Amino acid sequence: MTQRAEHSTVMDRLSIDDLVTGYAIALDDGDWDGYRALFTDDGRADYRSAGGIEGSTAEVADWLTEVLRHFSVRQHLIVNRRITLARRDGAPGDTATVQADYLNPMRLDGTAADADAGPTAPNYTCAGRYAFTARRTPEGWRLAEVVVHEKWREVVPAGE
Repeated sequence: MTQRAEHSTVMDRLSIDDLVTGYAIALDDGDWDGYRALFTDDGRADYRSAGGIEGSTAEVADWLTEVLRHFSVRQHLIVNRRITLARRDGAPGDTATVQADYLNPMRLDGTAADADAGPTAPNYTCAGRYAFTARRTPEGWRLAEVVVHEKWREVVPAGE
């Protein structure tokens, strides 16, 4: 691998890592225009394993807008990112996959109301693994697909 290809690989990996971080921030901040901008025009997302839907970026963003408004606190921690760049003739290609674990503590409004914990204590936590597919576009790296593989969740019942 040439020094130019190595530099390109590092830059691609940093850009893809930033894309995944942008995804988490958009979800946490409820920035649905920002969420949509992270995807390719034909992008899709699949949240079925977490009780959600599968569909186009627009369909899923609309669904997330409705569902996540019930959570006053959201914090998507995306860790253990394994980025695999496709190769073409020994050089980085135009697609990549990312496998990343997530931990997502949130506050579901109207459930547990433990006064000692305060109004912002999480009472709904889920975790699992994301499978991202990214594609290089003229605007930079964008998500072509996001698949959520929820492994567990915990909901604190009212009064606990």
